[in-house]
Amino acid sequence: MAPSIRYRPHHFLCSLGFEGKGYSPDFAANMTAIVMGKLRAEGGDQTLIEVVPATDDICAPCPKRRDQLCMAQAKIDRLDAAHAEVLNIAAGDMLTWDEAQSRIRANVQPGDLAVICKSCSWLDYGMCEAALRRLHDAPLQDAPTNETPRP
Repeated sequence: MAPSIRYRPHHFLCSLGFEGKGYSPDFAANMTAIVMGKLRAEGGDQTLIEVVPATDDICAPCPKRRDQLCMAQAKIDRLDAAHAEVLNIAAGDMLTWDEAQSRIRANVQPGDLAVICKSCSWLDYGMCEAALRRLHDAPLQDAPTNETPRP
C-alpha cells in the first residue's frame, strides 16, 4: 500500500478545485503531482489521506511556508477550522479520497464556499465552486459513496 498523503483540513476542497495553478512553479508542480498524479489517477479514490494540524504535503514547497507555519497563519487557521467543522474531520483522522469527496458532497453545497472559504484568495477565480457543482451534478453511481451527513 502506498504511503498516505498528509493534508491540513482546507486542502481537501483545494484539491477538488485544483486546475494546475499555484503560488509558484514549484508549488504548482507539487500540487499537480499530488492531485493529478495520485488523487485523480486511476485508483486514486482509494488514496489514504491523514489529517494534520500544520503544514502538509501540499505546503512543502510553498513560498509562504515558514517551517510548520504559514506567513498568513491566522487566515490558514480560520480556513482549517471552518473546513474541519463542515467536513467533520480532525487531526489524526485517516480517510480515502473517495470518503473525502463523499463528505464534501454531503456537507458542502454549491454556494457554501463563499462562507467556508471566505478569506481564500483563490475563491474569486471560481475554480472550486465549479468543481463543487460538478461533484453535485455527477450521477450518484459516478459520485463518491459513503456519504457522511453533518453531525
